[in-house]
Parts: sequence; structure tokens; C-alpha cells
Amino acid sequence: MAGKSGSGGGLIERLAGETPEDSGERRSVVVKGDGRGYRVFIVAGEHSGDALGGRLMEALNKRLAGRIRYLGVGGENMERHGLVSQFPLEDVAVMGPMSILPRLPKIVRRVYQTVAAALSADPDIVIIIDSPEFTHPIAKRIKRQRPDIPIIDYVSPTVWAWRPGRAKKMRRYVDHLLALLPFEPAAHARLGGPPTTYVGHPLIERFDWLQDLDGAELAGRLGLDPSRQVLVILPGSRNSEVGRLMGPFGEALRGLINRGHELEVIVPVVDSVRANVEAELAGWPVKPHLVSGEEDKFKAFRIARAALAASGTVTLELALAGTPMVVAYRVDGVAARLRFLVKVQSVVLANLVLDENAFPELLQEDCEPVRLADAVELLLKDTDDRKRQLEALARIPGKLTIDGPSPSEAAAKQVVAMLEH
Repeated sequence: MAGKSGSGGGLIERLAGETPEDSGERRSVVVKGDGRGYRVFIVAGEHSGDALGGRLMEALNKRLAGRIRYLGVGGENMERHGLVSQFPLEDVAVMGPMSILPRLPKIVRRVYQTVAAALSADPDIVIIIDSPEFTHPIAKRIKRQRPDIPIIDYVSPTVWAWRPGRAKKMRRYVDHLLALLPFEPAAHARLGGPPTTYVGHPLIERFDWLQDLDGAELAGRLGLDPSRQVLVILPGSRNSEVGRLMGPFGEALRGLINRGHELEVIVPVVDSVRANVEAELAGWPVKPHLVSGEEDKFKAFRIARAALAASGTVTLELALAGTPMVVAYRVDGVAARLRFLVKVQSVVLANLVLDENAFPELLQEDCEPVRLADAVELLLKDTDDRKRQLEALARIPGKLTIDGPSPSEAAAKQVVAMLEH
């Protein structure tokens, strides 16, 4: 996810530099093919990257039917389209120094395991997807040992927001960057980054499908009271996010109920955080409806009066669904002290796409129950704040649309061009 890149990449890089390349784990060895097809090594580091990778692989499979094989790291979306993953995605899907530290030895081992697998596979191309704290150390080591293998980075790190010096360093190990946001090619050109192509955000591919979803079907299946407003709460897709946000989100919900709001609450969850979400719900004032899967999540967005969401790609998903939102986030203490390095006016992707702060963001000390409840309440009522958000939401699809092929097809076209070159 652009916008959620952690600050643990340097930590992993430093420790990885001191770790023997033979991690002690069995390395995956891939027998080279007969030359009739392409071997693609593709690496994602979290669930949003897995979703992007799955759509890219689907587009590649259409272009190169029967002539492409995959190895790398990913989740169920990428495995559905032919990936053989080296290990479960959950092993490395963490963010922030304090979240990374307890799992650092395993993550470092996974970095070296992935590098070893890539070199054994002798791929025609390597594609890394987002999660620079995990994928970039891998790309650097592959490029160092096999400079002839082209490397594509799908999703730009937030160099336009903080640590701009990363852009120039990326030129050493990234041959081409595929950007999801329209302002990113100019940012990399200004900062001396690698050649960059704006391919559009793949979420726009789901816009028509999303508009056709039957939210009433979900409401009936969950037994929602039609006299109550629906509030969707999204505490994140990482356990570290869930741990920091479920408490203040639950207390904000308590505040809204104490003010007289009668609500049906839906919490979309991914399997990797479900157990922690369920454990945290014990302290909530009402029992929400938990839903899983993309279709039910977007159906929930369609019938929601408002959403309270962790910052991330989900803000663009809510925007395309037309759901007014309050965005909140907390990071660990180490990352919080680095806030002075952030160079943009917002960390909310929907705001960055619009180039205006249309959606409120309550971060760190501002992410507290009373302020969250105040902000959400303005969206539950017919207020000027709600009206302004609805007007802003209507502009976002146009900002993410590009002429010509779909974003995934545009990304696949760049990959194929490099393969054939």
C-alpha cells in the first residue's frame, strides 16, 4: 500500500548485512525451464500487495497464456493465479520499528531465503510489490549478484512524503518503477529516482463492479435493523494496527451510543487479524457484525452511512464506494518521533489524490475517543461536513482513471515490454 510504508527497512537492511547468507533454512531450488516460457519472480510483503500482485498476474496470464511461470512470495490472491510462495505472507506482513523488532530474526531469514530462491530460479525478471522494508533489501541483493536480471518495483515508496533520498538510491537496483498515483512520475524525476510510469490505481478497475453490488443482500443476511444507521469500522489489516486502534475505536463507538445514536456496526476483517479483533471486541459496547472477503467488505461500504478507518489503501476503497469517512492512525513511539520528517500535508491517500484535505485524519495523540466520536457524528447527521465529503468523493474516480488499458493491463504491458527487451 502506498502511504503505509514502514520505517523498519533500514533496520532490516543493517541486520541483514551482518547475517550469513546461509540462514540455516532449506533453500528452495527451482529447476530451469526449457526456454519456451518466461520465469517471473514476484514478491509482495503484505495483503494489499498480494491483491495488486494477483491482478497483475491475471493480466500477465492473459497476455502470455501458457508461457509464464511464477515463484516468489505472496498470499492467496497471487497463489490463485499461479504463484508458488516460499512461505506464508503473514511471516513478513509487519510495519514500524517496534512491530518489526520482535520478529526481526525471522524476517531477515525470510529476506535471505527469498534472495536464494530468486537466484536459484534464474528468472527473466523480478517484480517487487510495495513493502519496501521487506522487498527492497531483496532487490538490492539480487541486483548485486545478478545485475543482468531486470527488476520492476510496482508501487512507489512514499519518497514524496519523507526520506526523499531513497528515490536516487533506488536507481541502483530498480530498473523501472510502476506508479499508482498520478503525481509520482514527476516526483521521481525531481528526486533523481528510477524511470517511472504512471499506470493508474488498480482499484479503479473495480468501480463498475462495486456500483452494482447489492448491499441490501448483505443487510438481509446479517439481519440489520433498517431503522438504524450503519457504521463501518476498519481497524487495519495488521495485528499491530489492530492492537493500537481497536481500543480508541471501541470507546468512540461507546461515546456515539451514549449520545443517542442507534447503530449497526460492521467490521470487515482479514483472516490474519481476526483472532485479535475478536479478542478486542470484548470491551466494545455493542457486538458488531464481522464480515470477511472483498465482496462483503464492499457491500458494507455501500450501505454504510459513514466509516471510521485506519489510514491506508482502504481510504481509496471507501472513496470509490462513496462512503464518507474519518481516518485515524497510531504508530509506535519510535516512528512517532520521526513525524517531523514527513513532507506532505496529509497521510490519507484519498486526500493526496484530490490534493486537498477533504477527509479528516486524527493521528497519534489526536486519535482519541472523544475526537473520533465528534468527527464521526458530523457524518452521521446531515451536516455541511457530510455534504462536502460527498462532493469530494464524487471527484475521486476521475482522478484515478487513465485513458486506454486498465491499470493492471498497463502494468502488465510494461512488464512484458521488459521481458521481450
